[in-house]
Amino acid sequence: MASSHILKHFPHYKLDGEKMKKRNIFIFVLLSLTLLFNVYYQNYHVALADNVFYLGGMPAGFELETRGASVVGLTDVLTDNGTISPSKNADIRVGDIILSIETYEINNANDVEKALSNSNEKLIILKRDGEILSKTIKPAKDIDGKYKLGVFIKNGINGIGTITYITNGKFASLGHPVYYKNEMAEIKGGKLYNCKITGYDKGEPQNPGQLKGVFQKEQIIGEIISNKNCGVFGRLNTNYNYKKLKKIDLGEAKIGEASIFTTIDGNTPKEYVISIVKIDYSDKRNKNFVIKINDNNLIDQTGGIVQGMSGSPIVQDGKLVGAITHVFTNDSTRGFGISIQNMLSQ
Repeated sequence: MASSHILKHFPHYKLDGEKMKKRNIFIFVLLSLTLLFNVYYQNYHVALADNVFYLGGMPAGFELETRGASVVGLTDVLTDNGTISPSKNADIRVGDIILSIETYEINNANDVEKALSNSNEKLIILKRDGEILSKTIKPAKDIDGKYKLGVFIKNGINGIGTITYITNGKFASLGHPVYYKNEMAEIKGGKLYNCKITGYDKGEPQNPGQLKGVFQKEQIIGEIISNKNCGVFGRLNTNYNYKKLKKIDLGEAKIGEASIFTTIDGNTPKEYVISIVKIDYSDKRNKNFVIKINDNNLIDQTGGIVQGMSGSPIVQDGKLVGAITHVFTNDSTRGFGISIQNMLSQ
């Protein structure tokens, strides 16, 4: 946009030196912002056009490292003077998330152990039902000479999900965030594993089914970077050959027949027929489509959509348009999907 084009929108009043200076500064800032926006817009779309997308549908094992250590149980500590309950005495409860002890950031059981070197009272910061609390706790020395709080800690979050697409060595999956205790889990990273589906529980009304599988712990295929509203995202290892997968263009969904690619046995995706029956692009989260499973093969085996299929790509007219995110609890043949545009926005 030329400066003369901008200037013609401003009245040509006679301005004194100070006003002229302010006017020129304003015009300079406006021109700069316009230029930055144009560069960003053009670069974004050029980069997107240059990306090659590869179709997912394969299962993966997710091991997310959470921020904070979740308390899943309380216990007494056996000392030379009998049993002591440090956690109960400090009003620590099951479900609390320990964030720090004194100056130590706490993310797992090992961090708790490192933070305890004596029996002095310690300041412990925790999250409970979304509220940050501070407590004072006095560790107890057990009969083995180790200082304990009397808590059982859950190390991270593990689960099975489906990869949606891969581009430039990065993957997108699930189509929705991972939650813990009704909150989107705050993570500091994680690992992505090869996974083999070994079976499933069939979905029934009010009882969603689920895929069953095993992590192949010796086969870490990538790192998890972020847990966002529209999925879990990360980077694949350089030795993971994703370029053997099918290349696919991106598209926009419409009402009508489509397919999903998902895996219910082993680790090779198969195509199943569905219908997109409703579209709502005003939902900026992960429920842009209502889909219906039409494939009798899939319905006979799993009942339709089951847990673990989240992220299964939705393909229509040969183009990737979105991914499965949720199943209806009263009808496992129906569920929600997210648009590919929303996933890309993350």
